[in-house]
Amino acid sequence: MDDPTRGAGVAVGRATATSASRAGPAHRRTTGHLYEATHENVQLAVHVGNEVVYVEWLSGRFAVGVHIRAGARWPPHATGVGLALLAHGDPGFQEEYRAGPPASFTPYTITEPALLRRTPAEVRRSGVAVSDRRITSDALSVAAPVRGPDGVVSAAVSVVVPQADARVPVLIPAVRLAARGIFRALGRQPGPEIPLTGEDRAPPPS
Repeated sequence: MDDPTRGAGVAVGRATATSASRAGPAHRRTTGHLYEATHENVQLAVHVGNEVVYVEWLSGRFAVGVHIRAGARWPPHATGVGLALLAHGDPGFQEEYRAGPPASFTPYTITEPALLRRTPAEVRRSGVAVSDRRITSDALSVAAPVRGPDGVVSAAVSVVVPQADARVPVLIPAVRLAARGIFRALGRQPGPEIPLTGEDRAPPPS
């Protein structure tokens, strides 16, 4: 069996980071389950300042290459976890961030103000973020927000797969299940189960 490479335990002096790290082995079991289901890159990140910080990273030897390690910092508009966090961030911060200008990494990175407004709104509607070739030209990320014990989005979890083979409708429920598992690990039971129907469909390309 392919043993994952794991990076974890980044110390960040913000409540968002500490809430994710408090769950310890419990939340790592959940990210481990997502890795076992996909054998691709599994990431957990929090929002710090104008960036997302990756607090955990799991990857197998045959997983698609990514520029992510535990402790890495990236602008939120270019990553799945970043879009999930940006979508649920403070409206004032969202306006300031859109004023940018945001960095571009590939021809698919969203930088236009209209798209930077529309994409987070779509993430809030659908409950997931899909980042398609926005950092590298061969990778696609599906991410879901994770709520902390206070019900506020405090982290995001994602899986990154080869873009050419991505089965987004299959990945969405797996990532959302992982987000719910981390939510439980943070010490609060989630509300009623949401049927995996319309809101689990992939957002339209943007």
